[in-house]
Amino acid sequence: MSDFHTDTVMYMKDIDVGYYRDLNILQDLDIKVQRHKITAILGANGVGKSTALKAAFGFLRPFKGDILLEGESIMDVPTHQRILKGLAYIPQQPGVFKDMTVQENLELGGWTFRRDKKQVRDKIEANYERFPVLRDKRKQITGELSGGQQRMVELGRILMADPKVMLVDEPTAGLSKMLASEVYEMLTDLTIKDNMTILLVDQEIRQALKISDYVYVLELGRNKFEGEPSEFEDLEKAFWVA
Repeated sequence: MSDFHTDTVMYMKDIDVGYYRDLNILQDLDIKVQRHKITAILGANGVGKSTALKAAFGFLRPFKGDILLEGESIMDVPTHQRILKGLAYIPQQPGVFKDMTVQENLELGGWTFRRDKKQVRDKIEANYERFPVLRDKRKQITGELSGGQQRMVELGRILMADPKVMLVDEPTAGLSKMLASEVYEMLTDLTIKDNMTILLVDQEIRQALKISDYVYVLELGRNKFEGEPSEFEDLEKAFWVA
C-alpha cells in the first residue's frame, strides 16, 4: 500500500472502536509503529490508550478502519493467530504464573516449539543472559519475586516466541520508582540490543518521553499531537506537569 513504509511494522489506520456499537472510544485513530523503535501513546485517563492496544491485539474489533502488520491486514485474524504472526501483549498487571517457577514460566513461552528441546534450551539461555538475575532465581516460585523481577519473567516468556511487535500497557503500574526505572531500562535495552519493536501505553509522561522514539498524544479518543519526544518538552509542562 502507498501509505505503508518499510520502517513501519504496524499501522492502525483510521480506526473507530469501542465496547458498544455507536459508542466509540476511539475515532479516526491513526498510529504507525516504527521498526526497532519505541512508539508511545500518551494522554489523560479515559482517552482510549489501552483500548488501542486491545484493538491491535484482537480483543476488540474496530467498526471502521484497518490494522496492518508488515503491510498485511489482520482485521479478520483472531487473537491467537495474531500471536503466531508476531504480536505480543503485556497487560498492566504482570501476566505470569505465580505458582510456577521462573524456569517453568519461560518454558511455557516456548510451548509452540516445545518438541524442539534444543531451541527451548537456547531461548531460555538467551533470556538468562538478557536478565542475569533470573538465572539465580530459576527454581524460585515466580510469585515470590519483586514486581520488577516478575516483569522480567513476563518479558522473557514473551521473548521466547521472537515477537515482531510488543504491545505494552502501563508497564510500571503499581511499582516503586526504583523498580519502575528497571522496567524502563529493560524496554530500552530490548530495542537497542534485541531490535525489538514496542508500542507503549503509559501514564508516566516524563519516563515515556525519555525512552520513546516517537509519540502520539490522544485527546477525547482522537489524535491530537504527534512527533519526536523533543517536540513535547513545552507541551509536557503545559498539560501534564503540575
